[in-house]
Amino acid sequence: MSAYVLGFDGIDKTQLPLVGGKGANLGELHRIDGVRVPGGFCVTTAAYRAVVTGDDAVSRLIDGLSGLRADDRDGIAEAAARLRAAIENLVIPGEIERAIIEHLGFIGEDVPCAVRSSATAEDLPSSSFAGQQDTYLNIRGPAEIVHNVRRCWASLFTDRAVAYRIQFGFDHRAVQLSVVVQRMVFPEAAGIMFTADPITGNRKVVSIDAGFGLGEAFVSGVVNADTYRARAGVIVDKKVRAQTMELRAAPDGTIDELPIAPERQTAQALSDEQILELEQLGRRIESHFGRPQDIEWGLSEGRYYVLQSRPITTLYPVPPASDDKNHVYMSYGHRQMMTDAFKPLGLSFFQLLDEKLGRPAMNIAGGRFYKDMSHELTSPMARAITLKSLGQVDVLTANALREVLEHKEFARGLARGKASVMNFGKGGPLPMARQYLALSRDDDPGVVPELIAQNERSIEKLERDIATKSGEELFDFIIEDHRELTDIMFEPRSVAAAFVGIQSANWINKHLKSWLGEKNAADVLAQSADHNVVAAMGLDLLDVADVARQYPDVVEYLATAERDTFFLGLAQLAGGDDVSSAIKEYLRKYGMHCSGDIDFTRTRWSEDPTLLVPLILGNINNFPPGASRARVEKGRADAERAKADLLARLKSLPGGKHKAKSAEKRINLLRHFIGYREYSKHACLQRYGLYKQALMAEAGKLVDRGLIKVPEDVYFLSLEEYREVVRTGQLDYSVITERQNDFEVYQNLTPPRVITSEGEIFSGEYDAGDVPEGALAGVAVSAGVVEGRARVVLDLANADVQEGDILVAVFTDPSWSALFVSVSGVVMEVGGVMTHGAVIAREYGLPSVVGVQDATKRIRDGQLIRVNGTEGYVELLPEP
Repeated sequence: MSAYVLGFDGIDKTQLPLVGGKGANLGELHRIDGVRVPGGFCVTTAAYRAVVTGDDAVSRLIDGLSGLRADDRDGIAEAAARLRAAIENLVIPGEIERAIIEHLGFIGEDVPCAVRSSATAEDLPSSSFAGQQDTYLNIRGPAEIVHNVRRCWASLFTDRAVAYRIQFGFDHRAVQLSVVVQRMVFPEAAGIMFTADPITGNRKVVSIDAGFGLGEAFVSGVVNADTYRARAGVIVDKKVRAQTMELRAAPDGTIDELPIAPERQTAQALSDEQILELEQLGRRIESHFGRPQDIEWGLSEGRYYVLQSRPITTLYPVPPASDDKNHVYMSYGHRQMMTDAFKPLGLSFFQLLDEKLGRPAMNIAGGRFYKDMSHELTSPMARAITLKSLGQVDVLTANALREVLEHKEFARGLARGKASVMNFGKGGPLPMARQYLALSRDDDPGVVPELIAQNERSIEKLERDIATKSGEELFDFIIEDHRELTDIMFEPRSVAAAFVGIQSANWINKHLKSWLGEKNAADVLAQSADHNVVAAMGLDLLDVADVARQYPDVVEYLATAERDTFFLGLAQLAGGDDVSSAIKEYLRKYGMHCSGDIDFTRTRWSEDPTLLVPLILGNINNFPPGASRARVEKGRADAERAKADLLARLKSLPGGKHKAKSAEKRINLLRHFIGYREYSKHACLQRYGLYKQALMAEAGKLVDRGLIKVPEDVYFLSLEEYREVVRTGQLDYSVITERQNDFEVYQNLTPPRVITSEGEIFSGEYDAGDVPEGALAGVAVSAGVVEGRARVVLDLANADVQEGDILVAVFTDPSWSALFVSVSGVVMEVGGVMTHGAVIAREYGLPSVVGVQDATKRIRDGQLIRVNGTEGYVELLPEP
């Protein structure tokens, strides 16, 4: 058997490096009972290497692509054209040519064939590369087949394929090409079938596009195809479109465009019986591959032929269910303001919190947490509580769950059980309720400082104790210490203190709107409130900037400072010791924070101080000395003026004395307790910082023992797996590699807010109401209106904002508060009234709108926009 050519019957998925994604899939299809695949063979990547990359001149031209940028169209076009011409002029060695002709004989030397490219990075679960290389149809005779094999090799270097690889970081040499030669089928009808609905994601629905003649007619956009949807043997939707022409293969090897007779133009390309037969065929193929498929098919003389099948790469994974009931899952990341994928160690740390709290474990899909909301939605009381509370966090998620309930048949089949929202834990809801009533009644401003001091004492003890632990003992200690962490985060008095602040804000907004017509009155009243650790995080960095700005050499150094030598470099400069002291003190207080900090594996500021550099330099450029104190004093003064004005207006109303007294009490409660809303997460991250420092020291020991390559490899193990590696000294490193590849895939997925057990995605919508035409709707979370330049920031580390800019981001977490001091308004895709970004926007007096779908895509960086944080929309303004 030749290493250069393999028949379909000798190919399976294990030979992907030899025959590429398309070739491997055809070999697998050939093995499925009841699936007809036109006969053919693959010219392997061994032939490609022998002929193409084995040629010195071509090899040099391939190497020349490495210096090109994806946006250099002219450069790519010129280099790619030279490469294709060189490849098409190569001589194919006799051994390879004879093997091609021999296998062609099994099909028939004069039989029309399709010659298709099959790249090693094509039709994979993680990336399809669809359409990047070329296909040639109706090719006859050995000489033409061999010639078109060369053309397929050359098509690996089309302009679009080269640009695609550059853009997504694929090595031009790492992607190799096999060529599929397959007997042509001349169908009466052809098309594409998805075994999951590509629009909604529903795995129960098969979607079929069908047209007359060759499928290339509508794949290329020449005609519109019929669209059919079938589910479990029933056609649930059918759109028949007029087709005026079809593509047919001509005897001379060309493809003719032929008119369709008028009486056939509006007829279904497939009968109802044929649609359902095709649905069954799709399910059989899907079952073989174990995941939803994108299938090319042709109908010839009443029989279906499968021309190709590839994974659907755009579907978000469905969270696993433990039964066959209907389930609906909510993205926990949208609630926690962290929609990025987690690494496995980060997932297991977050799961440990649920375990210690006795809560049901959340599902994991696409490297993210999804909470099963089925039980909440089937209980009338739990449903009401859930939807109301979610409205405070992410309105679109709440609305998406309401949309699910509108699908009556699906909702009737939802799994039933005890709702977690009704599980108040040990002691029930009474301890927290009693504390809430007591705190609301007494309004003791010493409560929050006492709670903070209690946690700080616990952190000091943890720091002493963890320093003595290593090996297995360290893991036992961390797991046990999570009990202390959960006790602090969920102690009834602590939860009640945060709840007092939140409820006071809700009370003020509700009553002052009713009594005075004042919208979002709590926003200004909460400015410069006491004990807000997240607000302090941003303001304290202004003080660090004030130290650094005194020393020009230090400011210059910071712009080029590197992680490993950060403090060493500072020590060599005049004023460096002062700046080092200021930064180290800041890191002592806040160094456990970072962007996406609920993922344990994210790099903390204490691990890489250079992450703070753009923020420090931005503060130096945007603010005068003393800006921190000035902002705090202004916030307090604004809040006091607003309080005095509102109380005076209330007193002038009927019953105003009583109303003013009630309002004043709530305003005082707001000032004393709203800042504590942010503290529990900070308390969690303080412990995370100490845990991580200890665990990364253990990872360094594993590197020394040769078990892992770099300390960060442990991020791709669960906590328990990590512990076992430390205990046994054994690790199958392929687990790390596989999970690293999975994580790369997950990073590029867009997590849906709500997904069902059928895979259907619900995104939620707003009631547009009074939103101006063309404006982007969202949720008003911080009152006021501001105009300015949009600064779209996708990564805090690359933030470059100037004073007066309006921040536009997917989400923010407490680590972004240092950036909030520089901007005049905030727009986010994710969030609600009581999420971190909204709280800090109000603290700093920044008009803010959140929950703006695709804001970072619909708003152009540098575009002039108007943010209405009172009404809840963003207007895109014309350039001046």
